[in-house]
Amino acid sequence: MSTIYRSEAGADEIRRRYREVLRTWPVAAEHVRVPTREGETFVLVCGPKDAPPVLLLHGSGTNTTMWRNDITSWARHFRVHALDLIGEPGLSTPSRPPLASEAYALWLDDVLEGLGITSTSIVGASLDGWLALDYAARRPQRVTRLALLCPGGLGRQKTGWMAKALLLRPFGRWGLRRSARIVTGLDAPQARPVLDHLVLTFTHFKPRTQRLPVFTDDALRRLTMPVLVIIGGRDAMLDSEDTARRMRQCVPHATVALLPEVGHSILDQTDSVLAFLRG
Repeated sequence: MSTIYRSEAGADEIRRRYREVLRTWPVAAEHVRVPTREGETFVLVCGPKDAPPVLLLHGSGTNTTMWRNDITSWARHFRVHALDLIGEPGLSTPSRPPLASEAYALWLDDVLEGLGITSTSIVGASLDGWLALDYAARRPQRVTRLALLCPGGLGRQKTGWMAKALLLRPFGRWGLRRSARIVTGLDAPQARPVLDHLVLTFTHFKPRTQRLPVFTDDALRRLTMPVLVIIGGRDAMLDSEDTARRMRQCVPHATVALLPEVGHSILDQTDSVLAFLRG
């Protein structure tokens, strides 16, 4: 049994639900499996073959289903490659190399080589916002545009939500759902499918517990490509004001959008991200 799941039965249930979503994907897509030094990586590819490439990197505790509501719009204009991050509840290898290393950049090197991509725009969220930043800082010549949703590694990481989650743990699925609402900031009725997905996932999945490495000012100054950063003012996990301050200070050409009433999970930004990607 993989160590990223609490049981093999739970792993099977997550994969079964994921494959159900893939069967009803809103646009035609190819399922590609790319060999890498960390193991096999699953990539969902859609959009015109001759269109500019875009790489999508989802957040922690999810997979390419995160982009379901965005994909129809983005795939009209781009060749979209949505990756399942290694070590997360998707169809890629469960490998989790240290975050404080070059391992993830080398993994993405392998993925891009396997896909035949020399340079690409990247959209990353949360943990994978950190990953996108890490790759862009290490390989700026390979990243044409960088769009980040609630990225880690910039602002102070908050810990208060962890204590609340621990207090709610004994209350089973109700407590898990309440924790998900606290962490994501999602409370509207239309967010119910997202919360249902998170409850299912974290019933069976073991999330990463290590803190994200914080980028130095020098690393951020290597981001010479156009950058868009969208952050929620009510983020329970990250200090949004600190994130905005560091980006404006170290990457003055970046566009920083602070959404005051939004939490960590940022939805409904399809058009904003598309406008940025199209330049």
